[in-house]
Amino acid sequence: MPPKNKKIIKSLGFEEALTELETLVLGLESGEQSLEESLAQFERGISLTRHCQQSLKNAEQKVQVLMEGTDSNGDGVANLENLDAADDAD
Repeated sequence: MPPKNKKIIKSLGFEEALTELETLVLGLESGEQSLEESLAQFERGISLTRHCQQSLKNAEQKVQVLMEGTDSNGDGVANLENLDAADDAD
């Protein structure tokens, strides 16, 4: 898939990507597309799936950091720097 399309996918929120993925699946299941169109849609679907999986993984990491509860100073504040680092890793 061209880098331009990947960039567009990365800009989608989780819900937007999931909605598009559901639409792609319905289109593929209908069987009304040509082979070339189906392959292009399948490829985009794989990219959307990976994007959604990464979004869920990032959310899980954020929840885990928040559940740890305190930073090394023990002041009762979650270490939000780790959350920013997880976001920057995308």
